[in-house]
Amino acid sequence: MDSVAKPSHREKILTEGLRVVHERGFGGASVRDIVEAAGVPQGSFTNHFTSKEAFCLEILDLYFKDGRATIDRTLRNDSLPPLKRLRAFVDAQIKYIDRIGWRNGCLVGNFSAEASEHSEVIRKRLVEIWEELRQAVAYCLRAAVKLGELPRKTECDELAGFLIASMQGAILLSKTERSSVPFERFKRLMFSTILV
Repeated sequence: MDSVAKPSHREKILTEGLRVVHERGFGGASVRDIVEAAGVPQGSFTNHFTSKEAFCLEILDLYFKDGRATIDRTLRNDSLPPLKRLRAFVDAQIKYIDRIGWRNGCLVGNFSAEASEHSEVIRKRLVEIWEELRQAVAYCLRAAVKLGELPRKTECDELAGFLIASMQGAILLSKTERSSVPFERFKRLMFSTILV
């Protein structure tokens, strides 16, 4: 008889906690909300996490694990033309946020706005995540310059930082408006005006 391993309390807390914190925010989701959503006793949280801050660092990494997979599949995928990779990356962001709902936005962006002021450890981790993303975009832009898809004079590192900040701003507006329109505008202008 095959037995499927049941998720541990820790896994349930991480999975359901990620969903709850993404929906309610860093400050809006209490430990009680998290354990109730996970269907585990409150003591399970303290058995697995030293603090809410430690828990939030783990869900941030869990969330970014999917982001890193998207980066590898798109921005760092050398088998695709560079600007096609960049478009695939942006499209993947739109598809993901469409799936989870525009009102939730991006957890990394949400934490940057609300958690970085309350936790230096979380702030530093966010800086690392943004830098990893910026480097991946710059890598893709450098490939576009090398292939002649972008002008030689393109400042890839600067442009990558600008694109990441602009994309995150578009996601924030889309979250506020609960509509993909601001993000779609960003995408259209990015490829029709900026990356030419």
